Amino acid sequence: MDRREFLKTSGWSLLGLAAVSAIPGCTAFTGDKKSLPDEVKKGFPDLKNMKVFWGDVHNHCNVTYGHGDLSDALAAAREQLDFVSVTPHAMWPDIPGKNDPRLSWVIDYHTEAFRRLRKGGYDKYLKAVEQANRPGEFLTFPSYECHSMEHGDHVALFHDYNAPLVECTSVPDLKEKLKDYNCYITPHHMGYITGFRGYNWEAFKEDKQTPFVEMFSRHGLAESDSGDYNYLHDMGPRVWEGSILYGLEQGHKFGLMCSTDQHAGYPGSYGDGRIGVYADSLDRDAIWEAMGKRHVCGVTGDKIKIDFRLNGARPGDVVKGGGKREIFLNVEAQNHLDYIDIVKNGECVARLGAPHRTVVPQEEVIRAKVKINFGWNREEEYIHWQGNVRLSEGRINDFQTCFRGAAFTSPQPGETAFHTRVNRVLEHDEKRLVLDMYSSKNPNVVTPAMQGVILDVEMPRNGKIVAEFNGHTYSYTLDELLEGARAHFLRGWLSEAIQFERAVPVSGFAVSHYMVDDKAERDTDYYYVRVRQRDGQWGWSTPVWVERA
Repeated sequence: MDRREFLKTSGWSLLGLAAVSAIPGCTAFTGDKKSLPDEVKKGFPDLKNMKVFWGDVHNHCNVTYGHGDLSDALAAAREQLDFVSVTPHAMWPDIPGKNDPRLSWVIDYHTEAFRRLRKGGYDKYLKAVEQANRPGEFLTFPSYECHSMEHGDHVALFHDYNAPLVECTSVPDLKEKLKDYNCYITPHHMGYITGFRGYNWEAFKEDKQTPFVEMFSRHGLAESDSGDYNYLHDMGPRVWEGSILYGLEQGHKFGLMCSTDQHAGYPGSYGDGRIGVYADSLDRDAIWEAMGKRHVCGVTGDKIKIDFRLNGARPGDVVKGGGKREIFLNVEAQNHLDYIDIVKNGECVARLGAPHRTVVPQEEVIRAKVKINFGWNREEEYIHWQGNVRLSEGRINDFQTCFRGAAFTSPQPGETAFHTRVNRVLEHDEKRLVLDMYSSKNPNVVTPAMQGVILDVEMPRNGKIVAEFNGHTYSYTLDELLEGARAHFLRGWLSEAIQFERAVPVSGFAVSHYMVDDKAERDTDYYYVRVRQRDGQWGWSTPVWVERA
């Protein structure tokens, strides 16, 4: 089949055709894998066999400074993550402000938190984290954070529960003192100005202690010095020298992941960052070993599956002597795909663009993904949502919760202590989800605070998706939702609202791509994948490196 004819029939477009064609000998096919030519299709790995486990290994509660109890944070994590580490703030060896009255509050705020951790708080923390661990169901890991003006902030993540709380004079000193422990030490919010808690790539070492770095969190996105999710915290703007691409261009090898850095006791808060780990099972040693091999990915919120292979190697691997680079890519998003980039040595060599209007299949039974959102209330009080989402016909293949924590870092007026409202899935089967949720008003017109759930359904076109909440019932056929979104106020204008987003058929959320690159540009080339959904959710693979023979 001619490539352009294939693209036409698949409904997908390869927007980077000029860039791809510039690679000598390149061939490329894009679309639904079922439509791929047989000689390409037989080489594809099966996405169904790929396991990804999702977690958050950097977030905070009131163990030090932060809000919400540890017990609630662990309960919230268990509702939508496979593993978690809730992170106390522990030390800041080069804390500023000693000779600057303008910054004196920095010393008081942080040193008091560090003192409380060392005055019995750390032992209680370790005990609570270990008690929350459920082998094979939900894993917990201890950690703590070290701030540094010179080297940037780092999280020390431990495999075992006997993690020592050490003192250090710098991040390199911290690494030295923990070198004999099963511990990963990970930099985060990389993109701040070097010397002001931004990352210093001159200090990076490719070793077992730092297999990956945190590229995205509530602080913003440090993939580059431009693009989505700018740095807006008063810690300053992002710069090129702290970015991920700067580090890759220096020749460093590291995995890419995301975590929330949430400060309101809600690990995995939707849209703030999550780490994905490619492992065979939800086993403590398997997860840990996969992280050490850089077999990780990062997403902002939606659990986007990225199966990226280069000559059989997985993200995080190094390919030796790669002349011909055969690339296979499977992506399954949770909403309508916008585009997928294949990045080589910092340049986009292929952009796979989704069709503007997804073709709806003609079959009577359709697989689709439907997101339902809850929120938008105007009042200061939380809205308590109690009810269920169910299908009149068909089945729910899978679902994803989109539960958010509070979007602030300080207790709100009228509350002497912040209490985490934990959103829960009370029951679920192939027909129904019973939900118990709390939504607050959106704090501004660009910061969402809604709760949500994404249903992966397989059902007749005239089958109905029914939402029954707080004494109200709303239902739409799958056909109606394939046409577009529907929404309702529960108590009239400016009250809380429920929204059924446009249903997305398989052709809108899944794609397979194949290409061959036979051009070695450097002694070591790197390739990675980034995925954007139309709703602004992102996913990134870790690079694969190809070294010349």
